[in-house]
Parts: sequence; structure tokens; C-alpha cells
Amino acid sequence: MDISIQFKKGALELCVLVLIHQQARYGYELAQSVSEYIEVAEGALYPLLRRLVKEGYCMTYLQESSGGPPRKYYKLTPEGEVHMHRLVAEWNKFSIGVTRLIQKGIQP
Repeated sequence: MDISIQFKKGALELCVLVLIHQQARYGYELAQSVSEYIEVAEGALYPLLRRLVKEGYCMTYLQESSGGPPRKYYKLTPEGEVHMHRLVAEWNKFSIGVTRLIQKGIQP
């Protein structure tokens, strides 16, 4: 498996939670927003969203759309807020450690 795929898979949950934290979003909108930063297959997003709802980190609601059927929006629950902050802290600690290791390893 391509290492970049593994990185993206691990980071996708964090990215989705942060985007939903900013504002409630529907699936396609989330896919577009994530794709501005990392390349992700839209098909990878929906199983993640279903899992986040099942685990109680997100809730959904339907909202009328001007151009078609109602859209399913995703919103963080209080548990989702806690989970997101925990993941952000873990990501920051991890990325700082990796950056230090790389810098130390490539210095002459």
C-alpha cells in the first residue's frame, strides 16, 4: 500500500471533524472542502461519516436544497467536539515529533 494513502486515511477523520466543527456540512461539500487540501476519493468519505455518526461523534439532519432533494448535513455532537480536540492534540504531538526526527536525521 502506498504510504501517502496510509497518511491520508489516518488524517481524513481529523480533517472531517475539523471541517464539521467550523460549520455543519453535507457530504459532497465535505468532500470538496477536504479535496482543497488533500486528494481523497469521495467514496472514502461516506463510510467514515457513517462510522462517526454510529460512534456518536456526529449527528445528521435534513435540510431543504434549492436545487434538488433535501441534503443530509453532519454536525458535531459534544462527544465529537471532545474527540476532535483529542485528535488535534495527538496530531500536533505526532507531527512535531516526526518533524524533529526528520530535521535531526538530515542535518549534516
